[in-house]
Amino acid sequence: MSQTYRPHDVMSLLNSDGKAHPRENGLALATAVLGLLAVITAIFPSLHLISSWAGLAGFLTGGYAQFVSQTTGERFIAVIGLGCAGLGLALGIAHGGLWGGM
Repeated sequence: MSQTYRPHDVMSLLNSDGKAHPRENGLALATAVLGLLAVITAIFPSLHLISSWAGLAGFLTGGYAQFVSQTTGERFIAVIGLGCAGLGLALGIAHGGLWGGM
């Protein structure tokens, strides 16, 4: 029956095709968490090591998440995380870089 009610939660938004994608969902959510960490720590110049490394890890994780994603929800979360990770990486590098030089 096509009009069956299904409760919506986060995983049902990511699995819009009705199938479970635990690896892809995990990668998308990890990208979002790393991107959020990178952006928040980029606000403080003294935390440039955390910001730049979290941004780099989020950028690499997000790239792979985009490569293997299967639904629009996964791609949406991965793109938001990629943007945040890229911003955090750029600001972290501007504040001192990956190895604390300057």
